[in-house]
Amino acid sequence: MTKPHTAGGEGTAGARHLRRAVGFWGLMFISLGSIIGSGWLLGALTTAVIAGPASMVSWVLASAMLAVLALAHAELGATYPVAGGTARFPFFAFGPLVGFTAGWMSWLRSVLISPIEVEATLSYLDRIGWIHDRVHMLHANGTLTVAGLVIGTGFMVLFTFINVLGVQLLSSTNSVTAVIKTAVPLLTVVVLMTLAFHGGNFTAGGGFAPNGAHGVFAALPAGVVFALLGFEQAVQLAGEARDPQRDVSRAVIVAMAIGTVLYLLLQAAFIAALDPAALAHGWAHPVGEGNFGPYATLATVVGAGWLATILYVDAVISPAGTGLVYMAGAARLSYAMGRERVLPRPLARIGRRRVPVVSILLAFVVGELAFLPFPSWQALVGLVTSAAAVMYAFAPVSLHALRVRDGGRPRPYRLPAWSVLAPAGFVFANLIFYWSGYEADWKLGIAALLGFAVLALTRRGIPAAERSGLRWRSAAWVLPWLGGMVLIAHFGRYGGTGALPSWWDLAIVIALSLAVHYTAVRLAIPPDAVNAAVQREEAGESVPQQPPPT
Repeated sequence: MTKPHTAGGEGTAGARHLRRAVGFWGLMFISLGSIIGSGWLLGALTTAVIAGPASMVSWVLASAMLAVLALAHAELGATYPVAGGTARFPFFAFGPLVGFTAGWMSWLRSVLISPIEVEATLSYLDRIGWIHDRVHMLHANGTLTVAGLVIGTGFMVLFTFINVLGVQLLSSTNSVTAVIKTAVPLLTVVVLMTLAFHGGNFTAGGGFAPNGAHGVFAALPAGVVFALLGFEQAVQLAGEARDPQRDVSRAVIVAMAIGTVLYLLLQAAFIAALDPAALAHGWAHPVGEGNFGPYATLATVVGAGWLATILYVDAVISPAGTGLVYMAGAARLSYAMGRERVLPRPLARIGRRRVPVVSILLAFVVGELAFLPFPSWQALVGLVTSAAAVMYAFAPVSLHALRVRDGGRPRPYRLPAWSVLAPAGFVFANLIFYWSGYEADWKLGIAALLGFAVLALTRRGIPAAERSGLRWRSAAWVLPWLGGMVLIAHFGRYGGTGALPSWWDLAIVIALSLAVHYTAVRLAIPPDAVNAAVQREEAGESVPQQPPPT
């Protein structure tokens, strides 16, 4: 029997644990602060260019799909309140290999958000004349200059500093910024709709849906889904919640509801405020070519220059607040995988302020590297949306499996009609993955293979007697699922060859999704293994005392 160890690498008696210091409002603002970021500043323009007025349908469709996934996370987060939950839930249901795959995708997505938000801030600030003339942070195509990289690094250092100081400071800082981030978009909606509401814009430039259903679907990964991401951040910090069973589910649901209503109002206000003359020849450049500050531009045009000033200030607060929270979420994910020993153990080390310091520093380093190969906001959005879709897909299938294998556990919140909504949620996540486009999907496939290489190297460093079984049988569905989805994307019409006919491509995605979902549920680990995994977590141990069978 191996000696049990803790996340901090100490014996049980001397272990440090995460500090449970966050209440409902802190959790709710953490999720809401993640939802309201650069998406509201830049998403409306991007989606309008692709779908025209039908971008409103894109927001409704994405909201409905993500609402199902949010409710699945709400049940899982309340039932299993652990740090880095999106990596832990699949671990409980399917074992270490599936848990690692989900965690790796979750971590990749989360660790890239901070640099995305920084780039959004710089994009907006570069619209200010004297900053543009003297600092020059962006090239003409929106990519960062050397000065932009230096300033972006300064933001990343600030995020790291606040995270290292502790979860209470993180929660307090985020709560303040989240209130501001909600108030400014609401003010923008009121001002634009009051001063400039052109109802005819909703049928201008080729009609309500100039690019048809294809435009509606293509707009989803171009900014819509990205903007609504983040509701699960309360789940990631559930291990630091004062009353997670009561507060986590409520925080997720309330944050998602507020974010959905706000984004729908913003898109409507944006479309209605546009100059009708700019739409006479279509939606290619509704506010001018190369413009990275659409709401500020509109505010200036309608005579509300004071609002443009507020928007430039908020362009720092909104993305920065979101980047701050996502660095915290990324750190909790790598912390969780360090505890499960599928990533190196130092990542699970807890510092004096009872936060995962090594994981926070890793998030900073990887975030810095992300500035180099993907140095623009739009270049990162597709990849992050694709990774988020895979991450979210693990939640409904894990919920279904845990309802079957661990159904007797108290559930403070229950997903209604779970036997229908769980497979539906898995389908929705896969559709979002497909719509993200082949270019993002195949890159994510390469990233998944890189993750498996990291897992293999990590396990080589663990003595054979201490290695837990990977549960290969329970993970048998993962590679066929991901490989099948990339293959469909290759032949699909969203960046692929277009060989699959319209609508038939969606039918194939749905069929594969349902087949994989029910196969995965049947392959889930036995009830006693699920219970043992949950008990180990509750006891603060990161590996089983006896390796389970493979």
